[in-house]
Amino acid sequence: MSIDLEIYRADAKAWLETKAMEFGRAARRGLSEEKDLTLGRRWQAEKFAAGYSAINWSKEHGGQGLGALEKLAFEQEEMKHSFPNDYFGVSLGMPVPIMLRYVKGDWARERATKALKGEEIWCQLFSEPAAGSDLAGLRTRADRDDATGDWIINGQKLWTTWAQYADYGVIVARSDPTVAKHRGLTYFWVDMKSPGVTVRPVRLAEGRSEVNEVFFDDVRIADSQRLGSVGGGFGVAMETLMIERYQATDPAGFGPPIDLFVEEAKTIRIGGKSAIEDGRVRERIARTYAAQSALAAIHRRALLSLAAGMQPGPEGSVHKLVSVRTRQKLSEFAMDLKGVDGMRYDEDKTRKESWSKSWMTAPTGRIAGGADEMLLNTIAEKILGLPQDHRPDKGVAFNDIPR
Repeated sequence: MSIDLEIYRADAKAWLETKAMEFGRAARRGLSEEKDLTLGRRWQAEKFAAGYSAINWSKEHGGQGLGALEKLAFEQEEMKHSFPNDYFGVSLGMPVPIMLRYVKGDWARERATKALKGEEIWCQLFSEPAAGSDLAGLRTRADRDDATGDWIINGQKLWTTWAQYADYGVIVARSDPTVAKHRGLTYFWVDMKSPGVTVRPVRLAEGRSEVNEVFFDDVRIADSQRLGSVGGGFGVAMETLMIERYQATDPAGFGPPIDLFVEEAKTIRIGGKSAIEDGRVRERIARTYAAQSALAAIHRRALLSLAAGMQPGPEGSVHKLVSVRTRQKLSEFAMDLKGVDGMRYDEDKTRKESWSKSWMTAPTGRIAGGADEMLLNTIAEKILGLPQDHRPDKGVAFNDIPR
């Protein structure tokens, strides 16, 4: 479908402005997490009714069948109002799309519709205490029950975002420890209300508990819940992570926008003058603006490639690495510039409004979805063409790797 992108953006902007008072920044002030989630569910339902909750999904799955650029334009306008989207970003960004690739029929369509309306939430069960950046090193087991064909899941996952509210999740587990670690994994979807699933929130430095540890004790799932082939789970996981890298549509790294820094720099005084007149401040603004503009251009090109049917490349690693690093540096600079006031911590402000909260949460962003070191390896090998690091466990059966 071909439409005028600027007209689409203007229409979306006008619609969002009519909803900001009811669902935006002011409406969320002082809400508990449970009440904020309730508001978020209502907001998702509003977006679905207006055709904005799945802009580039196929109509078969409840979307509008538009392109990635329309989605990007809407999200850029939506971010300005701090709507309660946090709870659904992972769900709609990775687990549901990957489920729809592998599961067909009415059940999958019903799950997608409910997720788009905010009625159901999915989580992504990948990282473990001993397997974060090295996903192929995971130890959660999936053992086949030969009598029924079912799978029995045992193990622990960690850093699972919004698992405490999730109805379903996607999980990768080790189904064969006698082969090389990348080849012995299988991918499933799981009902998070199944007997044997225990979710325990983890309190982060900023005080929130959006991540969790999840325990699986003899959780039985049917083989029909498998996504992909037995032993092919690592490939499906890489598909999922590639989708995740391209969800980072915010060049500001999901921190405060540079416009906020500029406005505050106008009011802060240095040596009797406005900080905006200081050369060091102006240089930081210029560097940040240049980096964010470059990231926006890279992301736009990647989305155009996706829209043309091409496979995503390693550019998503560049976007995530640079955007969050830049956010952390700008947040630290803003805090230094504000002096004692920069250390004030406002519970009611989000990480996109508060420099201190942005700075405190940036390290988590630099780990989630691929740590900096892993992204640097991807850039070195896939973009710069440098040789791969030595891997002593390459081709070695998982059971034979020293631990």
